[in-house]
Amino acid sequence: MANVYTCTMNLAIDLFIETNTLKPNVVNRTLDDDIQANGKGVNVSLILKKLHTDSTALGFSGGFTGKYIETFLHENEIATNFITVSGNTRINVFTQVLQEKNEYKLVNKGPEISQEQIDALLNVIKRIETGAFLCVSGSLPQGIDERILVEISKIANEKQFHLILDSSYQSVLDCLNYQPYLLKPNEEELASWFGKKEISLDESPLYLDRLIALGAQRVLLSFGSQGCIYADKSTLLYGNAPKGEVVNTACAGDTLLGTFIHGLIAKKSLETCLRKSIAAGSSTAFRKGLTDFSDSETLEKQIVITPLERKN
Repeated sequence: MANVYTCTMNLAIDLFIETNTLKPNVVNRTLDDDIQANGKGVNVSLILKKLHTDSTALGFSGGFTGKYIETFLHENEIATNFITVSGNTRINVFTQVLQEKNEYKLVNKGPEISQEQIDALLNVIKRIETGAFLCVSGSLPQGIDERILVEISKIANEKQFHLILDSSYQSVLDCLNYQPYLLKPNEEELASWFGKKEISLDESPLYLDRLIALGAQRVLLSFGSQGCIYADKSTLLYGNAPKGEVVNTACAGDTLLGTFIHGLIAKKSLETCLRKSIAAGSSTAFRKGLTDFSDSETLEKQIVITPLERKN
């Protein structure tokens, strides 16, 4: 089986808090709290592990918070090859205020990364084997220009490994010159890339075809509660989202992607990959943490995979 790598350049520890009310200038007592090692690539590695696919997590790690994430991954039998940086890996805070039915999201920038540390990561990526899979996802920390995605795409093209990009930056379009293996935008990112305020589900196949014409080999478009579309040169598939009470959407896209990557590596049919991925992503959305796949089969029964006709 091909080696798999995930790259998270802006690792995070996420602190999830529940409170009845949130008032200024007083002590607010919490009802519940949970700490999770996070970062989009970390989530992909965790999902792959649950599906019995090993991976190595790459990226930048700093301070006691970075060590916490490394320890957590090692406890889950996930290998790491992080570049050590000064400063601490960031901590983000997500506060659910029950009486308001609102969530407050406080996301920090992360440590400053030097050019020497960027070069060190790129050297790690240059050593990835032909035929391997590399999933690069999430935001970039301070000190890293978004053009690094183009640089990584060029390396993947030269070294002939499978590059998967899950990032919102506009430079993703420039990466298409190097034929990345898979893109995973959501509907907001797709609209942003093409200078639109929004793109409807019905309109989206036209824009997916544009991404493919520009060089993307495959596109997996997550559309939240409206489902998901998969596209390549010869195939266009839509899968609806199952019904359920949404608790946390933060890691649903990572679960969708990790499950889809596993399906591709295992050479499952595209219909099966899409159905299982939507079910897994929905399962994560319906709980506080990542899915354990216990309800996936039940959710799959609600999902119908439909071939779509291409629009000229």
